[in-house]
Amino acid sequence: MPSPPAFSSAQKAKRDLGVRLGELRRNAGLTGRALARLCDWHEAKVSRIENGKTSPSADDIRAWATHCDAADQISDLIASMEAIEGMFVEWRRMERTGLKRAQQSVLPLWERTRNFRTYSPWIVPGAVQTVSYTRAVLRSFMERRGLPDDVEEAVKVRADRLRLLHEGDHRFAVLLEESVLRTVIGDSEIMAAQLGHLIAVGDLPSVSLGIIPMGIPRNSIWPVEDFWIFDDQVVNVELISGFLTITQPSEIAMYASAFGRLSEQAVYGAPARRLITAAIDALD
Repeated sequence: MPSPPAFSSAQKAKRDLGVRLGELRRNAGLTGRALARLCDWHEAKVSRIENGKTSPSADDIRAWATHCDAADQISDLIASMEAIEGMFVEWRRMERTGLKRAQQSVLPLWERTRNFRTYSPWIVPGAVQTVSYTRAVLRSFMERRGLPDDVEEAVKVRADRLRLLHEGDHRFAVLLEESVLRTVIGDSEIMAAQLGHLIAVGDLPSVSLGIIPMGIPRNSIWPVEDFWIFDDQVVNVELISGFLTITQPSEIAMYASAFGRLSEQAVYGAPARRLITAAIDALD
């Protein structure tokens, strides 16, 4: 079975590093068994690293390069390893000191991005959230993941990003499944205010808001994972276990293509407002 697209960037990068290490070993005239013996490893470890099945540690890379007479490449190899590790970050590692730090970590990317594309099948994206909705979402994350309570500080950081809707030449293309409108976050009052806010921001010149109606045929593309595309440079994917960063052009193109096909199934303008209004009415 092929790997899910969401993980393939990290896996490919891991395999590429393994290939590079394998070349160093062969150039040094060493078999995998000989290198394992020199490093005092189980002989299967060399094969697993070269095939991208095991991630080497910094100490592993130092030992490998040293025994392959490639000590001059250690710094570069470790930098590659650290970049791979940064592609997928578990929430528990990103948020170990609380939610504020996690919110601050994405600010530089948001500041330099001009064209945002975001798709969500389950929650209103942060760029078009109300403060109350954001607070309810982050408090839920804090409680579920057992994090320190810095929700109010994190809310302030998230709220500061909302100025990008109104300044500069930032453009936001937002796609939501209609089910997002029907999922009550916080309580009915918070949700009603959030839905009303969606109608308001949908009229901003910087925002394109599309809603994919429930009940339509989904033969072309069905709901996928929550993702953000920042210009054509980076894709962020939010998974249950962690946060994935994709920078490989071919995979960014895959997400851009998916966004395009999802966009074709969405409604905009007055039809989108009618779906939002119907969700508000359903709250009553």
